Amino acid sequence: MDFFAHESVVIDEGAIIGKDVKIWHFSHIMRDSVIGEGCNIGQNVVISSGVVLGRNVKVQNNVSIYTGVICEDDVFLGPSCVFTNVLNPRSAIVRRGLYIETVVEKGATIGANATIICGNRIGRYALVGAGSVVTKPVLPYALVLGNPARQIGWVSEYGHTLSFDDSGVATCPESGEKYRLENNRLIRL
Repeated sequence: MDFFAHESVVIDEGAIIGKDVKIWHFSHIMRDSVIGEGCNIGQNVVISSGVVLGRNVKVQNNVSIYTGVICEDDVFLGPSCVFTNVLNPRSAIVRRGLYIETVVEKGATIGANATIICGNRIGRYALVGAGSVVTKPVLPYALVLGNPARQIGWVSEYGHTLSFDDSGVATCPESGEKYRLENNRLIRL
C-alpha cells in the first residue's frame, strides 16, 4: 500500500488510490473512484463512485464529492463545500445514471461551504469564495462570490486579486507573473 488511510476510513473495493495519498478519519472512498498521487483527503469526506481527482488535490474536512465530479490537478476544496449531481432530485424518483458532469479545472479553489450546482465548469485557477453558490460556469482566473455567485474580479495563479495598470497589465504581488485581459479572458504573459 503506497498511501496512508486512517483506521476509521472505509475504502470500497475497486477504488483506485495513488501513491502518497493521505486519507483522514471517518472518510468513505467508494468503488470506481480515482484519487491521484499526492492528494490529501480530510476528515469526514465522501468521494462517490466515478469521481476522479487529479494529482495533489486537497480536500478539506466534511466535503461531499458526488458521482459526476472531476477535479483536475492541484485543485483545493475548502471545508464543507459540496457538489450536486442532479438538477431536480426527488426522493421518490430514481435518477441514478442521469448524473450531470461537473469539472473543476487545474489549480482552481473552492472556498469553505460553497455549493457547486452540477453541470458547471470551474475554470483553471478560478477562485470561488466561501459560501458561494455556483449556478453557471466560472471563467479561468475568475474570482466569484455570493449566492448566486457573480464574478467580481480576477486572480493570479497564486490566488491574489489582480489590479490592472493603465496599459491593461496586472502583476501578481507574490510571483511577479504578469496578466492581460483579452476579450474578457485573462491571459498570462
